[in-house]
Amino acid sequence: MAKVWQHPFLNVFKHFKVEEWKRSTKEGDVTTVMDKTLKGTVYRISGSVPASNYLQLPKTSTQSLGLTGCYLYILFKPMPTKYFVVHLDVATEDCQVVRISFSNLFKEFKSTATWLQFPFICGAAKGSLYENTAKAAKRDLVGLAPTNVRWTFLTLDLRHILSLYLNRNYSHLKNIKLCSNLLVKNLFTSNLLFDPGVPFSEAHQSKLVSSGLSPVPREMAFPVPKGENWHDLYDCIRFPSSGSKMPFDSIQKGTLKTAADSPDQDGPVSHLPKEVTLSKPVRDRVSLIQQITSPKEMPRQPPLLTKNIPRVKLATFGPPQERDQTGWSEGPQAGGDSCLRLSRVADGGIHVYAHKNGDVTIHAVRVDSDEDASAKVPGTKAISARNSAHCTRLLPDPILKLRRIIGFGGCSTRWALWAADGRVVVYPSHALIVAVVLDSGRQWFFAGHTDKVAALAFNGNRTLLASAQIGHLSMMRLWDFASTKCLSMFKTGLHSVSCLSFSYNGNILCGTGKDGHGKTVVVVWNTAQVSRGGEVELLAKAHTDVDIQTLKIAFFDDTRMVSCGRDNVRLWRVRSGALRSCPVNLGEYRSLEFTDLDFEAGHSTDREPEDRTLFVCSRSGHVLEIDYKNVAVRNARRLLPSETQHSHRREKQTFNSGPGIALNSICLSSSFCATASDDGYLRLWPLDFSEVFLEAEHDNPVTSVSIGPDDLKVLCTTSSGTVGYLDIQSRDYSTIMRSHTDSVLAFSVERLQQELVTVSRDNTIRIWNLETMQQLYEFTASDETACAVAFHPSQPIFACGFDTGVVRVISLAASKLLEEHKQHRGSVTGLVFSPDGDFMYSACSHGTLALYNCAIQKSHIVRVLANVVSQDAGHGPDALSLSGNGRLLAFVGPSKYIVTLMDAHSLDELLRIDVSILDLESTALDAAVRLRFAPSSLGHLLVTTSSRKILVLDVKSGQLIRTVSQVHKESCSSLALSSDSRYLLTAGDRVIKVWDYGMRYEVNSQVFIGHSEPVRQVGFTPDQRQVISVGDAIFLWDFLGALTKEPSKDKQEPSISSVKGSPLPREGSVSSPGRSTCVSVGSPPSHPNSRLRHGSRTHSSIIETFRSPGADASRINNSLEAVQDLAPGASDTPRKQAPLPTVIFPPCLDLSSIQRMVHQDTFSESEAEEEEACLTGDAGEAANGAKACSLLATKEAAKNEEPAVVGPAVIQAGSGACSSAREECQKATKGPEPENIRPDCYRHFAPRFKTSVPSSKAFAQTLADAGRLKLKAVIGYNGNGRGNMVWNPDTGLFAYSCGCVVIVEDLHSGSQQHWLGHPEEISTLAVSHDAQVVASASGRSQGNPCCQICIWDVQTRACRKVLFYHESQVQAMAYSRDDQILITLGDYADRVMALWNTHTYELMSSTRFSEPVHEVAFSPLLAGHLACVGKGAVAFWLMELQGTDIGLKVHRVPVPDAVGPVELTSICYGADCLLYSGTSTGQICAWDTETNRCFMTWEADEGEIGVLQCHGNQLVSGSNTRRIRLWSVAAVQELRVRGSSAKSSSVVLEQEMTLDGTIVSITFDAAMDMGIVGTTAGTLWYVNWTENTSIRLISGHKNKVNEVAFSPDESHCATCGEDGSVRVWSLASMELVVQFQVLNQSCMCLAWSPVPVSLSGVEGQHIVAGYSDGTLRVFGISRTEMELKMHPHSVAVMALSYSADGEIILSGDKEGLVAVSSPRTGMTIRVLTDHRSSPISIIDGTRKQHAELGVEGTDLWLAASVDRRVSVWVSDWMKDKCELLDWLTFPAPAGPEVPRPLPPSLAAFCPWDKSTVVYSGFGLRKEILLYSLLQKQVIEKIPLPFFATALSLSPTDRLIAVGFSERLLRLIDRTAKTEQDHPGHDDVVSLCRFTPSGNRLFTISYNELLVWEVRNGC
Repeated sequence: MAKVWQHPFLNVFKHFKVEEWKRSTKEGDVTTVMDKTLKGTVYRISGSVPASNYLQLPKTSTQSLGLTGCYLYILFKPMPTKYFVVHLDVATEDCQVVRISFSNLFKEFKSTATWLQFPFICGAAKGSLYENTAKAAKRDLVGLAPTNVRWTFLTLDLRHILSLYLNRNYSHLKNIKLCSNLLVKNLFTSNLLFDPGVPFSEAHQSKLVSSGLSPVPREMAFPVPKGENWHDLYDCIRFPSSGSKMPFDSIQKGTLKTAADSPDQDGPVSHLPKEVTLSKPVRDRVSLIQQITSPKEMPRQPPLLTKNIPRVKLATFGPPQERDQTGWSEGPQAGGDSCLRLSRVADGGIHVYAHKNGDVTIHAVRVDSDEDASAKVPGTKAISARNSAHCTRLLPDPILKLRRIIGFGGCSTRWALWAADGRVVVYPSHALIVAVVLDSGRQWFFAGHTDKVAALAFNGNRTLLASAQIGHLSMMRLWDFASTKCLSMFKTGLHSVSCLSFSYNGNILCGTGKDGHGKTVVVVWNTAQVSRGGEVELLAKAHTDVDIQTLKIAFFDDTRMVSCGRDNVRLWRVRSGALRSCPVNLGEYRSLEFTDLDFEAGHSTDREPEDRTLFVCSRSGHVLEIDYKNVAVRNARRLLPSETQHSHRREKQTFNSGPGIALNSICLSSSFCATASDDGYLRLWPLDFSEVFLEAEHDNPVTSVSIGPDDLKVLCTTSSGTVGYLDIQSRDYSTIMRSHTDSVLAFSVERLQQELVTVSRDNTIRIWNLETMQQLYEFTASDETACAVAFHPSQPIFACGFDTGVVRVISLAASKLLEEHKQHRGSVTGLVFSPDGDFMYSACSHGTLALYNCAIQKSHIVRVLANVVSQDAGHGPDALSLSGNGRLLAFVGPSKYIVTLMDAHSLDELLRIDVSILDLESTALDAAVRLRFAPSSLGHLLVTTSSRKILVLDVKSGQLIRTVSQVHKESCSSLALSSDSRYLLTAGDRVIKVWDYGMRYEVNSQVFIGHSEPVRQVGFTPDQRQVISVGDAIFLWDFLGALTKEPSKDKQEPSISSVKGSPLPREGSVSSPGRSTCVSVGSPPSHPNSRLRHGSRTHSSIIETFRSPGADASRINNSLEAVQDLAPGASDTPRKQAPLPTVIFPPCLDLSSIQRMVHQDTFSESEAEEEEACLTGDAGEAANGAKACSLLATKEAAKNEEPAVVGPAVIQAGSGACSSAREECQKATKGPEPENIRPDCYRHFAPRFKTSVPSSKAFAQTLADAGRLKLKAVIGYNGNGRGNMVWNPDTGLFAYSCGCVVIVEDLHSGSQQHWLGHPEEISTLAVSHDAQVVASASGRSQGNPCCQICIWDVQTRACRKVLFYHESQVQAMAYSRDDQILITLGDYADRVMALWNTHTYELMSSTRFSEPVHEVAFSPLLAGHLACVGKGAVAFWLMELQGTDIGLKVHRVPVPDAVGPVELTSICYGADCLLYSGTSTGQICAWDTETNRCFMTWEADEGEIGVLQCHGNQLVSGSNTRRIRLWSVAAVQELRVRGSSAKSSSVVLEQEMTLDGTIVSITFDAAMDMGIVGTTAGTLWYVNWTENTSIRLISGHKNKVNEVAFSPDESHCATCGEDGSVRVWSLASMELVVQFQVLNQSCMCLAWSPVPVSLSGVEGQHIVAGYSDGTLRVFGISRTEMELKMHPHSVAVMALSYSADGEIILSGDKEGLVAVSSPRTGMTIRVLTDHRSSPISIIDGTRKQHAELGVEGTDLWLAASVDRRVSVWVSDWMKDKCELLDWLTFPAPAGPEVPRPLPPSLAAFCPWDKSTVVYSGFGLRKEILLYSLLQKQVIEKIPLPFFATALSLSPTDRLIAVGFSERLLRLIDRTAKTEQDHPGHDDVVSLCRFTPSGNRLFTISYNELLVWEVRNGC
């Protein structure tokens, strides 16, 4: 019975009630936290010592859990960059206790009789660098958890572990101990094996139970957003695993396939045929099957019947010949002769091919030889040179020549080398090695490897090249680089090779890798005799336990080597045939992970050869200089991403200062050093690393770097598969190769512009120029994989099918998404356009076939058929085939044995052919795999089968014409025919075959190799001159058969060629660091005869800007010359800095964010790429017929051209239907106009009072994220709004407002998007039911009589429309249940309800009320029904469609008299016919919507109920008592029939919570388990009713924020406000860390100590805050408590500052007194009264560095007061010295024009000139003054448009940020002499503060805190 209660599973935490800690114990730092990913509470176990921080079950080790389930499920997440340990005590049947431990701290597996220790390898996010590295070197990743570690579903098979490792039988689980550092959700035990990746709803469809797995219970499930894949979000680990095993035992994420991933057992499964003897009954059954499965008559149209397929004679094109065992035959046999040739052509191209089935022995042949090579083929006749004249074969021989490969890496992206002259670069591309000439781009190849190349190495003079491939038996090849000849090939003896190094003279080669047991091996070979024809000899070999990342031979001694890796740097030497090593004593740097090394370059005659310095780089940013001769560390430097602290100021860090620059590679020349790092930068340093003098930024980590032989170019590679180089002289960056990072799945060729589109598993779609093979565009779909693609035959558009079933049509001319079709549920396996482009067809893996009509402007679905296509994803990407005339459509289906032909225009079935019955002698049923129509003149359909045959069928009768057997070793993966019917291409088992379709020769095919992975698709280009094959890379072959004459014809047929010309590229770009000016030069014409007219029209902008690739520089330059009138500011001046490679990268477009509309609005996204959009030129008409929108250009500002904002479509209040409707509405209102008195209920919105007014002047820059600033984050939530938060649990959309900004936040990552466009405070939000559209409303702006409603597209993040109708505020908005109608409700002053058509957003109807209305809601059940509430009544509305207009009928029902005179303040619909409304007195009324009567009320709260939400039988209410309550209303539906006799006692209060403010917004999921609640305190809470928890999601200040300060290491910032709080935020996550609250006081200012100060015996970071009562409080950050309180002032403290050494606090108060206090003693040292009677506004200090000032002292500080006076002081506090250095008084005008309130007096020391004071305030002019303390005069004046209210100067760049009361932020760049204005603030910009590094700018507007990212300038 002990096992019964644990079945089917046991929730361990719930059963043992862990939260009560009665049956469990915790030690150390064990707390409960809210996890946003899992949306629930988890346990956090943290601490530096695992043995002292743990959670243990049961309470004592003497007790036992007694859990008998053999599977233990641990739902946990390791903490990033931390170690963790888990101990499990398991009892065996013989009463033995065995401890099973796993940890990422363990380096290797260890076992004893009672203890098993397993290393745990932490996984990382999909596609990250950590994950990519783990594929190649799994063992090396044992260690700290990565930063992006994910939640893990760990399944431990305890029974299997004990049996496998100790040969014992499992009894039960006795004890569990979870030690720091990790997060754990729960533990479960069960005897069932659960699969977390498949939900219960899909379990039966995937046949999960039948495979031995069970769907995961709800308690164990991880939340998966709609449309997401479980395995993309979390890790599933099952141990022991039957998947891929590591060389040692470890717990890791492997390649284990779940049942959901495994093929359906009833589906198509390939089996090898077995030899069996058929009995007569079986033969009779086969004959019966042949009769049953023959084509039958269909009901709609009688197709041709083929009951008996006759065999017909072969029709040949040439003269009759004998055909004995030729390639094509009438029977199942096929044979023929075989010829093999390997030759080198003059231009450097090579071809490698073989014949027949691959059973060809390829001899070693010189690449430059023109001789034929014979090969022996089993079962065929070998053709020798003597009888070769009798061998008729396919000519020309070879018929394909490899021209270009688009691909890089394959195994690693580390290897790219310079050739000797510096004009050629060599790199691996999967199984080939590519050499490319930089000037011309011409490629030649080194072929011979059979698998991916793992490492490359050159000798010193770069004449000898070594390469090694991956695999269990790794092969090594040595090449003569000049002749591309393979000199030697030998086995390495290693399991895998990771690094190679040649000696300078090429006599010694060394390599390192792993052996079969996972041990590191170093091997040294003698290669001195290779160039003379000799063999390679093994000199020495050594095994080692140390990790080796890089190994290099010393260039001054062939017998010496150096290696580096994790925790070690070692010197190696070969002596007497032995390889010995000694470690370098690294001292304190011994625990670093070293990645690369290099010797100093150059040679000095006065030094010994071995007297060299070795440079070693590490992941932590350290660069060690090692004295090679003395084997000692000479110097160590750490490269940090920001400015480091002074070396003499050693500070104890209490906050994590962040990691250094993670270096991946280092290379040295005689004058400089180059580094490659994870942050994407290629940096050039002087040899002393004092500064970076040149750098280039990439989008992805830079993996390797190499300096050219001439020291003028630097080559680098990135993890994203790109190779490029930086020219140091010209400071230009050029991209050599850009490629897909995963397998290429499909391609399509555009006929007119000769463009190639490819789709890949790396989730990208890329467009290439077919002539230059340069990348033009790149589309990304992060959550989807494109698996099929097709270009339109006549328009520049293409269609793409995804694994989610979505088909998207994208226009390249209009740069936008045209259509999106969602008819399919499975992966799209086929996609094709008709030849005339009028129709499109798609098929998916679920068997659905769809027909689209594309002849009209907007394509639409014509017909969808289900279960007609074979449900096998293996048929993609070309599961569909169209005949040449577009009349017939063929596909495999409905089963894999049937081929169906349909009428292409109607999808009427014409013919079915069963391919499984064609060969009765076969013991296995044959299935169709691929098919392809031959040209229409032949009437043939080619079908490849699973038995490796090709069947040629007649399309009219279905008869079998001929067949060929054993086409490939495996089934054919793709086939294509030339348009002249002469040649056939087939692909399979990594080879390509070219066939003579007429079968006129003895040898009818040629075989070509080169791919290292299966070929996915092969095809001809439209002009038949080239062949394209894709798989591991993109191969472009020259097809030489197009140049030969047809043997059977006298005249050569003209070949099809495309119209050639010089079309302009779609866009061109010229870039300089920090700024980009993009000029569009028009779109390619949709017709060859159309012309481009520059300047007539411009492109419409898209979300992620299309940028021109830098590879085609000549075309760009020519294009720019043609449109120089569009770029008046263009200049030919050379750039002075290296350009960023990201600027010249191809465009990258997120498919989920393609701009659907032709207009664009301002937005900002914190994780998006940098926007560089300025598209101009001629777009002509868009592909769908819509006109492209003009993109306006702004005026030139200080010689900087910046893009302007193009607003969305606007519907004005005074135009058209809106104006007339409002007038008619007002006329219909009878009686006098009621007074506009705000109702006495908090539910009604009232905007916060502001004295500021937005500026009506033109901004210098109008984009919020353009130029040097980009809005990164907004801290806070507007608690003054009403219903201004929306959350869709299904899609994960989470949006809220703060001021005039709509913030869309990702709850998983915390990243934000910002939608800007509102001029005033946003009052409310509404989201459509499909979560695709969000509506936001704000008050009216200056000069506009109506308030503004913005309609936002969630996918594109752009504003579709802007509506102007309501005269004041919008109180509420709602979408109808079908999202067809949007209703907007005005406030008490407007009292208008408007209905809008959501397709056009035209006003449909409007109604004006006589009394204020508070809320409106649509019925979720009844179309056209809605209700609204106001004073004492509910109005039930019915919408009736009257033509194009809507009629409204209303029934107003007052509340029962028993309720009393109340305001109905909230409303929501319930189940069936129920409606609930809340009142201002705390009652909830239940209404029957069928009879429109109130049948029940109950007292729900003591205050006003402002929000209601109901789902099912549960209702949530929120009120101004700060409470939310959960009600059970299950009995209300039954009580509805009783009418007024219903009792309120039937409603049950289930739970309630009290939050920090009045409830103003609320959203819960459908189950009412969890939700998000907003309060007036500016907080958004996550509420979980199940766990009865509430956690802050978003928090901010409720009242005005007065100051912000930063920690010295810039890890945290602190803010203070009038609510008396001091809040400390993490700058990395922008989350609240700690809050200090002082009641009944306002915190006016604060400052952060520049150095740690010791108070109360504890040294740490401190914050001093000044309050309105004159006190100063010092808070300790590490202790999170107030450590000191001082009272130096009697009035409010207005300004604060620390001295440079942190030993003095300077404070200024409202009366003008400046106090000098000591934070150690709390004493006031002195008081300065010079500014008496005028409040101090600013105190700023710096360390005195100018002796020429003439005054002694260490600190230089100033104080500014409101009366425009500034005092400058020099002090030496250690000597108690403080002297006045200068006194500044600035004049001001007098008269009525004096503004009220007066602008503040702002002053600061200039960071780039400490002897200069920068001042701004009220004066004669609006300006900034720069006053020199040396010259004693104003040296510069900077004009301003308004008086400044905030001022800050960047400490690193010459930037000045100025805030104005006109809600404007201006950034002044003193270097570039430019000015940029940025909107986005809701009130006066009262504060600006740059961070210490200058990378971010914080601005404050009332209670809003905006964080701006400062971009690098020129």
